[in-house]
Amino acid sequence: MLDLLYSRQSIRKYSDQPIEADKIETLIEAVLLSPSSKNRQPWKFIAVTDKTVLKQLSTAKPNGASFLAEAALAIVIAGDTEKSDVWVEDCSIAAIITQLTAHDLGLGSCWIQLRERMHNETISASEYVKDLLHLQNHLEIECIIAIGYPKEGTKLNLKTKRTTENVTRI
Repeated sequence: MLDLLYSRQSIRKYSDQPIEADKIETLIEAVLLSPSSKNRQPWKFIAVTDKTVLKQLSTAKPNGASFLAEAALAIVIAGDTEKSDVWVEDCSIAAIITQLTAHDLGLGSCWIQLRERMHNETISASEYVKDLLHLQNHLEIECIIAIGYPKEGTKLNLKTKRTTENVTRI
């Protein structure tokens, strides 16, 4: 597990290679196995492979989402605000499970934060995505995970060291 954690990194440049159906199914299975508070599972996951929709999703916010247009897959993670008051935490756990599973399958991924971000001056990124995907109002978009095969030549940092200065042992 530590090797997986050390070698995973955000990937924003993707090849044109499509993701095999069995890998997409594995990603969906993994995200559905994510733990949640009181097992309420306060989420909805939307797996998007349609290039037109990926391009539209890439404009959900002005900065930090454009690379989604080149991804082979996006998993939109929406929280059900009527099911749980800790949907943000539960959806965040599901998002990292998605990223770790993608990495384990040889895929690259990157988290695109949408909660509390704006699409433009008048509409939030969450509202934009909910309108685009025809989602119910009680759902809030936590994030989108962009997934694809890393573009050839993408520099990988395979052993990122972490500092222990933020750890207190008692």
